Amino acid sequence: MSLMQEIRNFPVDTGSVAMWWLGQNSYIFKSPGGTLTGVDLYLTDSCNGLYPGLNLARRVPVLIPPEELDVDLFLCTHNHQDHTDPETIGRLRNKDTALFIGPHPSCRVFRAKGIESGRIQPSWPDCEIEQEGVTIRGAFALPTDDTDLNHMGFVLEFHRGPRIYITGDTDYHDLLASAGRRKPDVMITCINGGFNNLSHFEAAALAAKIRPKAAIPCHYDMFPDNAADPKQFEAALKVGAPDVRYQELVHGRVLLFPG
Repeated sequence: MSLMQEIRNFPVDTGSVAMWWLGQNSYIFKSPGGTLTGVDLYLTDSCNGLYPGLNLARRVPVLIPPEELDVDLFLCTHNHQDHTDPETIGRLRNKDTALFIGPHPSCRVFRAKGIESGRIQPSWPDCEIEQEGVTIRGAFALPTDDTDLNHMGFVLEFHRGPRIYITGDTDYHDLLASAGRRKPDVMITCINGGFNNLSHFEAAALAAKIRPKAAIPCHYDMFPDNAADPKQFEAALKVGAPDVRYQELVHGRVLLFPG
C-alpha cells in the first residue's frame, strides 16, 4: 500500500489530528472528518541546480509522487520553490478537486500551472478561511530575503480540535509571538538559521513566548547546504522553554496528536 493510501485509510478520532512529515516544510494533516490538508508540499527535486555552487540536491526520498497526491486543501506559506514548487503543482492529477491557498505570489504559480481561478484562495497574515471543517488562520512571518516579500505562517484548527502553528520560513521578529493569540497546541518551526530563518535558539525563544504543548523542528533535513542539527533545538527548549515538549518526527511516519 502506498503512503497516500495509508493516509487516506488512517482513522482519526474526534479531538485529534494526524500528521505526516514529508521533509523540509512539507506536511499532510488529517482531521477527524477526513479532510486532508497539505502544506508546502515539495515532492520533486526541482531545486537541485537552481543556484550554481549551492548543493540543493534532495536528501529525503520522495515519499508521495505528485501524481499520487490526493489532498483536499493545498496550502503554501510563500513562493520559494521548496514551498511553492511549480513541478509538484504541475504534475498533480487532482487539480479539479483541491482548493489551493497561499499568498498572491503562490497564487500566480497556481494559475500558471493550470489551476482554475475558482479553486484558488489568496491568504495573508491574520486572514481566516473555513473549509471542510478546517479553520485556517494566517500568521505573521518576516521574509528571509528580497526574492519574496510575502511570507506568512498558518494556524490550523481541525474540527474544533487541536491547533497547529506552522511558522513557514521566517526571520526572527517579536511579532511572531502574535500567533500565540490563537493558543496553538503544537508549533512546527524552521531551525536553519544560516539562511535568515529562525535559528534553533530563536525558535526556542519563540516557543517560550507562544507556549505550545509541543514543538516540532523542520526545514533542516532536505538540502546538504541548508542543514541544521535538531538536537540543538531540543537542548535550547530544555533551557529556554522547559515546559514545551520536544517532538521530532520521522519522515513518512504518522504522529497522532494528542497521542
